[in-house]
Amino acid sequence: MRVKGGTTQTRRRNKVIRAARGYWGAKSKQFRAAKQQVMKSGMYAYRDRRQRRRDMRRLWIIRVNAAVRLLDLSYSQFIHGLKLAEIEIDRKMLSELAIHDPEAFAAVVDRAKAALAG
Repeated sequence: MRVKGGTTQTRRRNKVIRAARGYWGAKSKQFRAAKQQVMKSGMYAYRDRRQRRRDMRRLWIIRVNAAVRLLDLSYSQFIHGLKLAEIEIDRKMLSELAIHDPEAFAAVVDRAKAALAG
């Protein structure tokens, strides 16, 4: 007697089809096309999770640079001043400070300027 896939195979296929819901055309209906697209989508998702971290860091740097230049300092000098002043605030928090609490950000910039001067 031969063994048929039965419920196990149906469940496996349905899992792939469910993951492909919303894809265009055959990619959401046919198992083979859906399986290929789900695999490719997983690869894109993995890659882009890492890409998003790089993009966010670039955005934070751009924001901090813009805020620091309003206070007559360049980004590189500011970061160097932070290192000299032994202030360990990451770029994400610096960006948030610059947007939501400009007074506190100005105080941090003043500390960095003081460290650069003396």
